[in-house]
Amino acid sequence: MVTATFRFFGALNDFLPRDRRDSAFAAPCARAATAKHMIEALGVPHTEVGQLRVNGLPGAFERLLQEGDDLAVYPQSQADLAGTGFVADAHLGGLARLLRMAGFDTLYDNGYRDEEIVAIARGQARTVLTRDRELLKRRELAHGCYLHAIRPEQQLRELSARLRLAAAALPFTRCLDCNRPLRPVAKAAVAERLPPAVRAQQQQFTTCDACGRVFWKGSHYQRMLAMLGGAIGLESFPSQRAADDT
Repeated sequence: MVTATFRFFGALNDFLPRDRRDSAFAAPCARAATAKHMIEALGVPHTEVGQLRVNGLPGAFERLLQEGDDLAVYPQSQADLAGTGFVADAHLGGLARLLRMAGFDTLYDNGYRDEEIVAIARGQARTVLTRDRELLKRRELAHGCYLHAIRPEQQLRELSARLRLAAAALPFTRCLDCNRPLRPVAKAAVAERLPPAVRAQQQQFTTCDACGRVFWKGSHYQRMLAMLGGAIGLESFPSQRAADDT
């Protein structure tokens, strides 16, 4: 056994017992333990780590720990993530729907197995969204976000604060069911599928080419836009204002 000292910063402290938060602490390590192994053994998934410093110098997860090593572990930043494409695990259907509503490419199926999520994330360079720490510890994963909040709207708020989503949001441009981008469609092309009141009152429509659903800015539009703005932290979306003006 060897002993190394660890200090976790920022949001990484949420994964630690209270007596280890915001302070340095010594921990025994197996002689062949790597930095990644010990960081995860202490409760922090490697996908949550943005920077690792060992004895004051940039370090690597693969480093074999030595007696007296001093590790400083920092949380990931937006730049550490794959981008704005997500894949959500089976327990985050509500968050996936809100992300699609906000315009973010989000894959979700409540039948996804962990192996499928990992394969999708790797093959399409997506960020995994989950409340399962063990999923994020899979060595094949490069990008992931653990959600601490329980309710979908709170999860969206948490994710937005972490990734600064507002600047890239374009609400109501993606199908809530299929995740496909919506396209404008002429009223005449969908008139027979519209409720009479909608046909009489609305003039602008979008449709999903995958499922055929038709969308319009009904009575719910401003309410849902305000909900998204509150969750993401804006009264309105610059990208949405631009879309409304076209």
